[in-house]
Amino acid sequence: MAASAPDERSSIPLAVVGGRLLTGLEEVTADLGALETAGHWAVVVPFDGPPVCARFSRSQPARPWPGAPWRGPGRETWRSSLDRATYEKAVGDIRDAIAAGDVYQVNLTRRLSAPLPPPSIDGAWSIDVAALGAALAEGNPAPYAAVVRLPEHGVAVASASPERFVARQGRAVWSSPIKGTAADPDGFTSKDVAENVMIVDLVRNDLGRVCEFGSVDVPSLLATESHPGLAHLVSTVAGQLLPGAGWADIFDATFPPGSVTGAPKLAAIDHIRRLEPVTREIYCGAIGWVDAEQGIGEFNVAIRTFWMEDDMLHFGTGGAVTWDSTPEGEWAETELKARRLLTVASAPIARSAP
Repeated sequence: MAASAPDERSSIPLAVVGGRLLTGLEEVTADLGALETAGHWAVVVPFDGPPVCARFSRSQPARPWPGAPWRGPGRETWRSSLDRATYEKAVGDIRDAIAAGDVYQVNLTRRLSAPLPPPSIDGAWSIDVAALGAALAEGNPAPYAAVVRLPEHGVAVASASPERFVARQGRAVWSSPIKGTAADPDGFTSKDVAENVMIVDLVRNDLGRVCEFGSVDVPSLLATESHPGLAHLVSTVAGQLLPGAGWADIFDATFPPGSVTGAPKLAAIDHIRRLEPVTREIYCGAIGWVDAEQGIGEFNVAIRTFWMEDDMLHFGTGGAVTWDSTPEGEWAETELKARRLLTVASAPIARSAP
């Protein structure tokens, strides 16, 4: 009996987004236009694939995880979609493209995957994605954390994202791209600054497609934010939506996020498709919430994000390649971004003395 309770709980749809727990699933649709109707929504928009918009009947403040603690794969079982040599060669290929004038910046990523352990026989630990979300909240707290569990729709995602993709309050809309990563706030370079400024220009152009002329500005440029284990440069771009514009229009104008593609965006995506051997799926997409009654919502950039599929746990890591990049430095940045998250997700269960 002890083993059955966690399994039963893990089959119940839920979302923890924006600091709230959503339960009582009512409908699921791929239509972003539904977010303009009514109700509380949790939304997963993969980098590759259709959106999943889930409307729930109940919304309450998120509470501590009531189930067994998370147990993840062994640290040694993770495998990368690109090994170091191949990743570093891809960085060189992108620099060649920059020299040829094809692009200015390309965000290159790799996927890390590991087999999930078997379920606990006695209920002492859990492989529920909600348990992973709780472990991330404790071990790597993040301002745009999210958990979405929709078993019948193939969604099991836990995000510890530090980055806001887009937020909306009525007609006000804003985005806060992260570009520039260092081990500490004193470690940023001219490359980090250049990365950020390029993407700010891209986001300004994206929002300009769906905002009133002259309303798009940059209220914050190159602010420093500290997060567990590293620091980022963050800017904010804001504007006023055109009359009648909604969430579908926002995503049509701005998705996928510029901070995880590059500039120019379409050319950068072409290089991503060529150099990355597997699709990104939810990684580098967006996860968020919408309160349609109040006309508000917020989405993260789905980085620092885990997802489950076919008894495997996946995680992505990457970075922006510019002319000033070095292959060794870019590989090291992917390692830095992944290190703490993989430690949390792979941590062994602490067992009390008998």
